[in-house]
Amino acid sequence: MTTVDRTQVFLLPDLGEGLAEAEIVEWRVAVGDTVTVDQTVVEVETAKAVVDVPCPYAGRVVALHGAAGETRPVGQPLITIAPPDGDGGEPAGHATYREEERAGSGNVLIGYGTGHGGAGRRRRRPRLAIAPEPSAATVAPAPAPPLVPAGASTHPAHPAVAPVPAPVGAALVISPIVRRLAREHGIDPATLRGTGPGGVVRRADVEAALAAPATSLAPAPRLAPVPARPEPARSAGDEDLIIPLTGIRKVIADKLSRSRREIPEVTIWVDADATALVQTRRAINAATPDQPVSILALLARICLSGLRRFPQLNAHVDTEGQRIVQSRGVHLGIAAQTDRGLVVPVLRDAQLLTTRELSVALAETTAAARAGALPPARLIGGTFTLNNYGVFGVDGSTPIINHPEAALLGVGRIVDKPWVVDGQLAVRKVTQLSLTFDHRVCDGAVAGGFLRHVADCVEQPALLVANV
Repeated sequence: MTTVDRTQVFLLPDLGEGLAEAEIVEWRVAVGDTVTVDQTVVEVETAKAVVDVPCPYAGRVVALHGAAGETRPVGQPLITIAPPDGDGGEPAGHATYREEERAGSGNVLIGYGTGHGGAGRRRRRPRLAIAPEPSAATVAPAPAPPLVPAGASTHPAHPAVAPVPAPVGAALVISPIVRRLAREHGIDPATLRGTGPGGVVRRADVEAALAAPATSLAPAPRLAPVPARPEPARSAGDEDLIIPLTGIRKVIADKLSRSRREIPEVTIWVDADATALVQTRRAINAATPDQPVSILALLARICLSGLRRFPQLNAHVDTEGQRIVQSRGVHLGIAAQTDRGLVVPVLRDAQLLTTRELSVALAETTAAARAGALPPARLIGGTFTLNNYGVFGVDGSTPIINHPEAALLGVGRIVDKPWVVDGQLAVRKVTQLSLTFDHRVCDGAVAGGFLRHVADCVEQPALLVANV
């Protein structure tokens, strides 16, 4: 009787523009589990975001390709699915399997399924598992003896130290962070005594092993009877912290380095009296307290007004085509600091939104970015960036342009400062505005005109009425 291989191999799908690989964060299924069409089977971290990967096939999991912490290239096997086994010519339940398969997941890009969607994604704590006891069939064979020249003695000067076997039934399944820390320092987790629940090896166990003094086979000979200077005690906190450049941290490094290499950037700045802007926001929110407007939304509206007058800055340089491309719509990027690093989510066609709609969109977008819930498509395609670094309590900055954009407006904190008003010294709300621009797309006259227009609108918000 011929056995027909009915397994389906799901390859890691294309996760977005320029993303060629993803790191496995957590498997949501195990070998032997039964999955349905569009069921999430693994959580991966790309250079853009942390996303759930649904499987387009239904059946039984027969293989998982890659462990947590491992990087898999796009297009390589991720999981192998087989229909449930049964008797007769067709496996039991295979009709249902084929029916689901014909219905199709259609799930090529992450976040698009067949309508089985549930609640929004959220980060889950990794599951702890206990490694099974090794059987006789899985015991590794003894290493072969080393080759020695003919006539040489096969007895070593010192007896060989036998490797310490892992205790039977020990809990060796650890988190990806702990596994990576042990691997970087050459420590076999099987040799550690786990102090976690059920004997699970924790990070503290690895750090304790790093802090323990190393033992040698024989003491080193001394040239003179000089007492050895005791080594200072070292704790785990004294060790260098190694942070691999992976995921979004690697993308940030690559983009900023490329921006510095390719873009001849210039930064100009000006101080502006933001007293009227603060008063305008207060008046708007007093009139409609149920629909408040943020300072960031007003600054975004001012940027849109400036880009309408100076469209040269809403552009990018096509180096291969040797041309400057001015965008018809303003896809406004908002720099947002998150636990995973700096990201720039994009509001597409921001010029079509009202100021209140801008305020709502900005609040929702930054919240989703900090929660890691934005799809990769929301993090690319910007044409101009607004960076409010004043939230960090600083006055000024010379930021790096978000490649391949041509300009970035930075806003410092708004603080009370002495200011001359109509020849008299007064205390005003003052902020510093900075514009970093690509000198290939425009000269100082255009950049200066844009920044001056922004500063004038900050000082006199009524000027916006003429441009809206």
